[in-house]
Amino acid sequence: MTSLPAFSLSDLAGNKCSFPSDKATLLCFVREECETCHLSMPVIEAVYRAYAEAINVWVVGQEDNQKLRDRYRATVPILDDTALRVSFAYQVEIVPTIIFTDPSGTQLVRWEAFHQGDWKELIGRLSALTGLPAPPVDWDKLPALRPGCGSKSVEPGILERLTAEAESSPLRARQIEIAERDDPFEFIFEQGMTDGLPVIPPTPDRVVRMLSGTRRDPQEVVGTCAPNYAPVTIEKIAINAVMAGCKPEYLPVVIAATEALCSHEFNAHALVSTYGPCPVIVVNGPIRKRIGMNMEINVLGHGNRANATIGRALKLILRNLGGLRPGEIERAALGSPAKYGACYPEFEERSPWEPLHVERGFDRNDSVVTLFQLEGSPHQIADQTSRTARALAGSIGLGMECGWHPKTHGVGDVLLVVTPEHVDTLWRDRWSKDDLRKKIQEITSRPVRELLPTDDYGGLGAMPEQVALAHGRTAEQLNRMMPKFKSPGNIHIIVAGGPAGKWCAVFNGFGDAAVSVPVSRKIEEVV
Repeated sequence: MTSLPAFSLSDLAGNKCSFPSDKATLLCFVREECETCHLSMPVIEAVYRAYAEAINVWVVGQEDNQKLRDRYRATVPILDDTALRVSFAYQVEIVPTIIFTDPSGTQLVRWEAFHQGDWKELIGRLSALTGLPAPPVDWDKLPALRPGCGSKSVEPGILERLTAEAESSPLRARQIEIAERDDPFEFIFEQGMTDGLPVIPPTPDRVVRMLSGTRRDPQEVVGTCAPNYAPVTIEKIAINAVMAGCKPEYLPVVIAATEALCSHEFNAHALVSTYGPCPVIVVNGPIRKRIGMNMEINVLGHGNRANATIGRALKLILRNLGGLRPGEIERAALGSPAKYGACYPEFEERSPWEPLHVERGFDRNDSVVTLFQLEGSPHQIADQTSRTARALAGSIGLGMECGWHPKTHGVGDVLLVVTPEHVDTLWRDRWSKDDLRKKIQEITSRPVRELLPTDDYGGLGAMPEQVALAHGRTAEQLNRMMPKFKSPGNIHIIVAGGPAGKWCAVFNGFGDAAVSVPVSRKIEEVV
């Protein structure tokens, strides 16, 4: 005979029922979606009404217990096992499963599905045990045998989670088994889980190793990821970080960037646009050096593992959890190479200015990610002749005016990357970031009448404010000067790049400033 595990579950009234008790117990495992369970419920109810004074009769419900009770106006206690831990512990594979035990919790009878003969035999045993009469059941209206349904506790994804919980594993995500001779890299391609390049297979040992990079609970939900609005757990972030090629020490950066991605302000749903924007990550603070990020030569290019894989991990999260796949939900007409990922640290040590995260309200010693929704590919601006801050700032402004469309002004956020040689020129005249922003707005300001489409150029047309002004009846309104950007605060500036080269780069943004807002999140480091 089998001694069954103890448990404690609450019924629908909130009463706690503990097993074993001082009574013999009839446990009936059911789920609302199973028709054979529905066939069994009237019999279970009849048995409860007949023998409840002498034994425990409990329905252990796996789902929609309220609906199940209301459908049959059941008075039998329905215990809440929607977490499925008791079903798993009792190795329930088919529902209904009927188990009868003695007061000590030793199993005496067990069967699966609906068997009229088994029910009649059990009822006879209960009457003999209790001295109570058998309940009235119209057996002629019931089949002799009806196969059961699969228990919810053995469904793919749920079984793996329950197994991991039982083994105290931090992993709950569904594991996919592949044939022994299958190539895991090709299998992942076939499943559509890559960005077009090979990924690292996220085996359990690799995911557990990745999770060592954070103290946070692997099952913590950090948010929902648009456009599918799928829940994002720390574990699933770690899985995609493994696939991207991250090291465990990169995981806190990926988590913080994902939190920003899932925020309402960032509005990741806008990434489905035909315009083809992508998330651009800027990293500030001590973690840049700690994990070996490149902020100097070729900072916006390839070659550094941390830069490349952190940005790639975020894009894989968008693809595999958010469902943002090209040709499906993602509708970018052209896209860009940065769709594989875009993550860049600021070269704070080479800058005379406050770094980006300090400007955004953080302490200089905080490690912070700031997420932008921008064009993926930067536009480089060359000026090798300016010797004053005024002249250089004017060149930078003119170079930035082409963003989105040269005649589209009043646009939203933009990211300007200033190289060390250019920042030296600006700082020789003690120009601050605000001085640079002011000059950009000044040099790009144009009368509204010059920004309206003509027969010689059209493009994207005017911003709503330009259109409104165009319908004005006064010359004063049409002569109003409009700068390129909605406000100086929409111009975000960082310093990065190699020691030689008089270039800047700009990541342009949406024409409409209201589409997405840059979001910063502090990185929770494991030191």
